Amino acid sequence: MSTTPANAGTDRCAARRSTVPGLPEGLSIWERPPVHGWGRSPVVVLVHGSLDRGTSFNRVARRLGDLGLVLYDRRGYQGSRGPVADDLAVHAEDLVRLADAYAEHRAAGAGVVAVGHSVGATVVLAAAVSSPASFGAVGAYEPSMPWLGFHRRDAHGRHAHGAELDPALEAERFFRRMVGDAAWERLPEHEREQRRADGPALVADLRAIAKPEPFDVTRLSVPAVVSSGGPASFPHHVDTVDWLASHVPEVRRSTIPGAGHGAHLSHPDAFASLVRQVVELGSGDR
Repeated sequence: MSTTPANAGTDRCAARRSTVPGLPEGLSIWERPPVHGWGRSPVVVLVHGSLDRGTSFNRVARRLGDLGLVLYDRRGYQGSRGPVADDLAVHAEDLVRLADAYAEHRAAGAGVVAVGHSVGATVVLAAAVSSPASFGAVGAYEPSMPWLGFHRRDAHGRHAHGAELDPALEAERFFRRMVGDAAWERLPEHEREQRRADGPALVADLRAIAKPEPFDVTRLSVPAVVSSGGPASFPHHVDTVDWLASHVPEVRRSTIPGAGHGAHLSHPDAFASLVRQVVELGSGDR
C-alpha cells in the first residue's frame, strides 16, 4: 500500500525503462543498474502489494545503490493497466519470466533475488515454489495468505477477501483501511481517481488470495526470509509470518519492530536491510 503520487517517477532512484529481451508483455518494468554496472552484483526484483505500484519502493531503492534493481507495476496496476488477473499463478509466471530475463545480468555465483510486500510477497513465494531454479533467495514482508487460516474481518465479521466488490469503491475503502481516512482526504482528486482506476486490479488480488490454497507454500525449496512489523502490524499478518517460520523449513524469521504494514514507506532503512539479508542468503557463499 503506497501513498506515493502516481507522477513521482522512478527517476527519484535513477531508474529507466527496461529493454531486456524476454520480459512479460504488457507490464511497465523499470531497472536501476548497480553503480558498477550489471554483472557485478546480485539482481533484486521488488514486487509491490495491492493498490500500489513499483515506484513505492523508491525510498528503499535509494538505499541500495550497489545492487541492480528491477521495479515493475504488477498486471492491472498503473503503467500495467489492462486485463487483470485473479490468479496468483499468472502473477507468479510474470515474476518468473522477469527473473529469468535478468539472470544473465547478475554477478557470477549470485542468484536473482525477489522481495515482495503484502500480496506482492505472496506472489514472490508462489513464484519461488513454481520455479525454484529462477531464484537464489526470496523475501516476503507480511504476505497475504488467508487460506492458512489468518484473516482480517470487516466490521460485520465477514472475511475481507473474495466478496463481489465495486472496484472503485473498494479501492477507496481499502486505502482508508490500510492508510487512514485522513490520508485519503489529503490526496488530490486526480490521485484519488488513480487509486479508483486501480480498483479492478485490487479486486482481482482479493479474489486470487481468497481461493483455497492457490499454492502449497510448504513446498518452498528456495532460501527465504519472512518478516513482519511490530505492534502496529495487523495480527493476521504477524500470525501468517509466524506460521511460515514454524512450518516451512527454508524460512528464516525477521522483524521490523517499529513498523506497520507499510514498512517500505515508513522504515525504508530497515526494509533495505531486509533486502540485504535476502541478498546475502542468496549469495554463492551462503
